[in-house]
Order: sequence, then structure tokens, then C-alpha cells
Amino acid sequence: MTRDPTASHQRALDARQPDLTVFMDAVTKPHNVSAIIRTADAVGIQQVHTISTGELARRNYMSLGGAKHWIAVTTHRSTRAALTALRADGWRLVAAYGSERSRDYRDVDYTQKVAIMVGGELVGLTDAARAEADEHVAIPMHGHGSSLTVSVVVGIILFEAERQRRAAGLYDQSRLTPDERARTLFEWSYPDIAERCRALGKPYPELTADGMIAANPLIDISTVSAQE
Repeated sequence: MTRDPTASHQRALDARQPDLTVFMDAVTKPHNVSAIIRTADAVGIQQVHTISTGELARRNYMSLGGAKHWIAVTTHRSTRAALTALRADGWRLVAAYGSERSRDYRDVDYTQKVAIMVGGELVGLTDAARAEADEHVAIPMHGHGSSLTVSVVVGIILFEAERQRRAAGLYDQSRLTPDERARTLFEWSYPDIAERCRALGKPYPELTADGMIAANPLIDISTVSAQE
């Protein structure tokens, strides 16, 4: 049986959660960045945030493989710039960080507009991120270890968020705006053409019901007619 990519894209779009995200506060190891973004895609996140510049940004981008087609990655120049942008956009900030004010990660409401913040592998969340957070959450541990890999932490918290959101019916119908849904569907279906349209300043064309391009946006019809 041939897999229908359009149907697969439609199902994924129907489950997208535009009000759930992850902020990677200087997570530097490419395999952790890749794992976090793949997990974000698995629970329906549309966009994640990170701080990364130069060569590190390039390495992290290359590590994503196909995942970069499904998740938008917004890169900020600093932790403070990221926090300012998230606040301006109305995100509630939940820091994965063990402190005196930490609550069990399952006791937090993830059905609202919430950004999960996780820190780098060696130093954890920056002081600025911890201070700005609305909540600190921790994962109970019962063994000899005192910490988990950052990508594992994100996975545990995001699937708790998925459980709460599924129970609240937030996966029952598409929550993207019609324009965002159409734009994302085209970019997923035709990434090369979408990139060329953006480079040329051309709008994406409409898609037919079966996911085909209604008209080629890269052909100048008047020029073709004149040549004929």
C-alpha cells in the first residue's frame, strides 16, 4: 500500500499545538538538540526556541536531519532576548530546575500557553531564566542519580503535557489558523518550491484537495504565452 503523504501531513497538522513550546537555554550538544526537537514534533509542537550563534547554530541545524522540515526553530541571540520575546508573546514560563520552589512536574497545568525551559548540559538554566520562570518543576527520582539527560527531561515533561492536553480535548481538532495551516502544509509538501518562492518573494500557490499544486508559481505565464 502506498503511503499518502498529504493525509499524513493533514493528520499531523490537526494535532499541532501552537500554544506549547520548548526553550533550550544554551543546550549545546547536537544529539540533545535533535532529540528534543523530535520529541517536540511527536507531541505536536509547531515551533521551538533556542539560543545559538555561528558554528554551533550550523552544527545543531545539520544534526536535525528531516526533523527541521516539521518544526520551526527560532534562534535568539541571548537568553535575555529569548525571555523578552517569549514574554512579549504571552508565554507562561516553566523551568525544569530543581530548587526549593520546585513542584512535581505533574502538578503543573500544561493546557495553557506554556514554554518549557531547559538548560545546557553542564550548567543548566541560566540565572536569568530561573528568575524569570513562573514555575520551577522537578522530576522525582528514586535511585542513586541526581539528574537526567536534558533530552530525557524534555520528553518526560512533554508527554505529561500531551496527556493533559489530550484529556482536555486539545487534540480533537486543528488549532492552527487557516493561513498558518495552509502555509505549513505547503512547506511540508513542497519544501524546495517553498524555499524558491520565498527567495523570489512569491506567495505560495494553493493546493488541490489531493495535495497537488494548483498552478506553478515559478512560471511567468505571460512570458510563456509570448514565447508560444
